[in-house]
Amino acid sequence: MPRRIHILPDIVANQIAAGEVVERPASVVKELVENALDAGARSIRVVVEGGGKHRIRVSDDGVGMGREDALLSLDRHATSKISKPEELARVSTFGFRGEALPSIAAVSRLTLETSEAGDSAGTVLRVEGGKILSVKDFPRRPGTTVEVLNLFFNAPARRKFLKPASAETRAVSDALVSLALANPSVGFSLESGARALLELKPVDDVATRVSDLWGREAASSLLPASGEGDGLGLRGLVQRPDAAGPGFRRAYLFVNGRPFKSPSLLRAADRGYRTTTAPGQRPWLFLYLQVSDGVVDVNVHPAKLEVRFRDSGTVEALVEETVREALAGSESSATLDSQLTPPRMVVREGRPGRGTPPPEAGRGRREPPPDSQMALFLSGAHESPGDDGFPEIQGEDNVPVGPTDVGRPRLWQVHDSYILAEIREGLLIIDQHSAHERVLFQRLMGAFQGQGQESQRLLFPLTLRLSPAEARLVLDLKGILSRAGFEVEEFGGDTVILQSVPNPHPYFDAERCFREMIQELTEGSDLLRSAKNQHERIAMTFACKGAIKAGQRLPQEEMAELFDALFATELPYHDVHGRPTIVRLSSAELERKFGRH
Repeated sequence: MPRRIHILPDIVANQIAAGEVVERPASVVKELVENALDAGARSIRVVVEGGGKHRIRVSDDGVGMGREDALLSLDRHATSKISKPEELARVSTFGFRGEALPSIAAVSRLTLETSEAGDSAGTVLRVEGGKILSVKDFPRRPGTTVEVLNLFFNAPARRKFLKPASAETRAVSDALVSLALANPSVGFSLESGARALLELKPVDDVATRVSDLWGREAASSLLPASGEGDGLGLRGLVQRPDAAGPGFRRAYLFVNGRPFKSPSLLRAADRGYRTTTAPGQRPWLFLYLQVSDGVVDVNVHPAKLEVRFRDSGTVEALVEETVREALAGSESSATLDSQLTPPRMVVREGRPGRGTPPPEAGRGRREPPPDSQMALFLSGAHESPGDDGFPEIQGEDNVPVGPTDVGRPRLWQVHDSYILAEIREGLLIIDQHSAHERVLFQRLMGAFQGQGQESQRLLFPLTLRLSPAEARLVLDLKGILSRAGFEVEEFGGDTVILQSVPNPHPYFDAERCFREMIQELTEGSDLLRSAKNQHERIAMTFACKGAIKAGQRLPQEEMAELFDALFATELPYHDVHGRPTIVRLSSAELERKFGRH
């Protein structure tokens, strides 16, 4: 019988491999730039024409190759990156399969120019459709240049699926931006035709690179984030909640210096923003994971766009908690300052696996630096702190002033809606309703974890007639409502009786709060869709409907109590709707406004 199984010719095998590795011109640029980074390049120049369909040229100043290595690099599975199976668990380079260059050469007309230090002459190779046409000496400095012409010239079925030149150029730019963010110490340039699209000089931190890419204002809206777990380290930049917008966002993930995609980790980061951003807001994220050997498998995707973690749940928890911690600090608050300084964050430079090692297994999560009400008021060298750590504020005749005790900040209510507080470095403007929302939300969530919220029994119970849907919901949620402080009894039909209610403040209207809560819970809202469970939905609606309203005049004692309670919460700078509770105004900005800076 004739044989049905045979070995594919190399040219066919290479074209099949190219189908996995070379999806579009951006894939070619990504692979060639990664090779340049692995070669230790400090400057990389990319030129494309026709979106890369007609021409791609990538030049670097890396270590280059001798003639034998240059020829061998065109063979499949020829690589300098690994040599033993166990090294796959600790890949320390971008490329390691040895498929990229032969795959690209199989579907293009490729020219490779290279030279290494000490060579009397470099080498130039010309390849067409995977066949080497010529090998010659070539004068050049150490480094490598790869030029790819007429991509998919011998695979017209694939070429016709490429997008218009403008779309392919955007994809090339996106691929290069991702690698530039992973390697801020490397200079990158991108030209399309005669147009310079990117010109990134080497820098020493990520925020400066973000500023070079998208402007200083965007970089100034970022906050530093840092956390650790067993064998895991995470550093990054996350956007201030008030600066986040809807629609498209910049979100970049890196593991050991390698860009990758992970919708689950982005969802974990978004969970960290829960109750600090309005529904639909999509904050920017730049997250850099550093992991120990064996924690991540980078060999699960032909184009290395995805990775697999040994314990993805632990990584997601680290991302969520680290983002959450970053949003607890005063820098996450909204601000009126017009000149903010971008945060400085140095990441491990160069290729994956090089530089700072990951945290040692067994080390606990890093505690966030102290950032509390006390930190806002700690005295400087020229101030004398009060007994409670606050600077003493002296009025006329050296008489201490403040809402209650010596050393407390001065507070003023404006338009019966906002509270002004003088702090060490400027002024806080507090929205009393939003601030009380955050306080009530955290108190009730804490109470749910214990015995529930305290309530007071009404001398005259409230009889409330509800809609049929509302009445059904109240009976379904009777147990949770009781723990929230609302003791409800069925009266018959669509009527219920409120026997006990919470008492969060002297101006609380129990009937109005209960009715508005039940109506929102019945009809639903964007706010409630962001909650993780029913307890959080109840806490959100209670905080919103039960908080002190704008327009309510507050005595000094109540302002001071609200101020202290707000800074005792985990996220004092954001209410449950994602609006700011506080807007900062620095002394420096005041001086600028009055021409003193």
